Amino acid sequence: MKKKIWLLCAALLAGLAAVWIWIGKGREESGEKEKHAIRLGILLYRGDDTFISNVRQALEEQAKAYEQETGIKVVLNIEDAKENQNTQNSQAERMISLGYDALCVNLVDRSMASVMIDKAMVADVPIVFFNREPVEEDLNLWEKLYYVGVSAKESAVLQGEIVVEAYRKNPLSIDLNGDGKVNYVLLEGETSHQDSLIRTEWSVQTLMDGGVPLEKLTGGIANWERSQASAFMEQWLEEFPGQIELVISNNDDMALGAVDAVQRLQITDPIHIVGIDGTPQGISALERGSLLGTVQCDRTEYAEAIITIAAALALGEEPKEKIGLEDKIYYWVGQKAMFCK
Repeated sequence: MKKKIWLLCAALLAGLAAVWIWIGKGREESGEKEKHAIRLGILLYRGDDTFISNVRQALEEQAKAYEQETGIKVVLNIEDAKENQNTQNSQAERMISLGYDALCVNLVDRSMASVMIDKAMVADVPIVFFNREPVEEDLNLWEKLYYVGVSAKESAVLQGEIVVEAYRKNPLSIDLNGDGKVNYVLLEGETSHQDSLIRTEWSVQTLMDGGVPLEKLTGGIANWERSQASAFMEQWLEEFPGQIELVISNNDDMALGAVDAVQRLQITDPIHIVGIDGTPQGISALERGSLLGTVQCDRTEYAEAIITIAAALALGEEPKEKIGLEDKIYYWVGQKAMFCK
């Protein structure tokens, strides 16, 4: 009798185990397998870029916040391509081959995204691009591609409005010599970066639309870099002594490069300098009065959007159910103008 009871219990346990295996298999086949950890690959175009470095720090902070909120462990692997697209392609290929759940990519060359996308599609590894927007045709190659960034036009308009507001309050605060025109120089980012082109166009257009009488003295492509901008500015200060009244910079690092040159040459004449990004370094210069203004991007919101979308994709969920998207694949981070009062 005891033997029969033991056999019956064993049969019941075996049956229960089979049922749980069947349920687990069904969930796995329907994409419902529960995950307790996700692996995200973070690919940076250049790790020592000030803005990207700040975003990287925010990504690490947001990954920890996501873990605490959901109980799902987030493993980040962050790679620096050092401005080499071939290097970045190799980094992406390795992560894809290792079965990463999603990639978050800050492209070196926005026109070369298709190589990475093709490999990701074959392996079914979603990609969240950020900061450097791939061309539209590439973003439309697959339904598991997303982009997080700031509106370059909005950045430029806000930057221009900082100067317009100051000019309207007191024209002579911008037109320093009172000759009826504002002599300016322009520091531009990379020619291949979409934000550089748009920021240049709309900052100047906003100033013109706002009634600021402009005259361009010169400009240069400083590739977002402080040292290159400083070299340009030093050259221009010597070429146009006492003539530069306004410096329009596509980002804070180049704006700070202009500040460096002014201080190095011990220029005492007031020169107004405006940047974009609202980096901690830029805001510090703003508080010291070295910058007239900057446009701050919310880096916490930036990182939270990237992690939220990537985690949803990694878990087989719909990102649009987790965060507001424009045209189903875009998330635009909020910005605000900051100026010296």
